[in-house]
Formats: sequence, C-alpha cells, structure tokens
Amino acid sequence: MAESAGHIALAESLSKHEGFLDLDGLTSLSDLAAESLSKHEGSLYLNGLTCLSDAVAESLGKHMGLPHLGGLTELSDAAAESLGKHEGSLSLDLDELPDSAAEILRQHPSF
Repeated sequence: MAESAGHIALAESLSKHEGFLDLDGLTSLSDLAAESLSKHEGSLYLNGLTCLSDAVAESLGKHMGLPHLGGLTELSDAAAESLGKHEGSLSLDLDELPDSAAEILRQHPSF
C-alpha cells in the first residue's frame, strides 16, 4: 500500500512539472497515477505503454497537452472513445491498434 501511495504522490508531483515529461520507461500506469498526470499541461511521453485501461484512457483524454502513446498495441473501443475526446493532438501509431479502435480514433480532428 505504501508503494502505491508513493507512486501516486510521485505522479502528482510530476503533474506540476512545466514542459514535457518523458515517461517512456513506464510499462504500466495505474488509474490514480493517470488521473494525476492528466493535470500536466505539456507533452507527455508514455510510449512504453502497450495497453491502457478504460479509466487510464479517460484520464489521458482530459490531458491538457500532447500525449504520446506510440507504443499502444491494445485498446478497447471504450478507451478509444475516451482518447478521441481529447481536445488537442494525439500521438499514436494507429497501424498497431485493433481495427475498431483505430477507426474510432481516425474520427478525431487531429487525424
């Protein structure tokens, strides 16, 4: 439990960082950590993630900067819908995603 609280506190601290955050080394992201990181206002590099839970995708869809999610190979349709609500650009590799999720994201204005 303490380790989890530490990760959340770290994510909250990182969310206040000005400029880009390179977190490409992360291979997983908890729902609470994603909620904290969604408050960050710059580019957010999370290319080490290969899949997102629906809750993580919902949080990242609210991110105030440019989320880089080029490593995704799995994404539910619900998660794609959440990311598709992002008000700015998204950096994704649609060729690596399931067809249904890629089609949802292709409807995003930045694609």
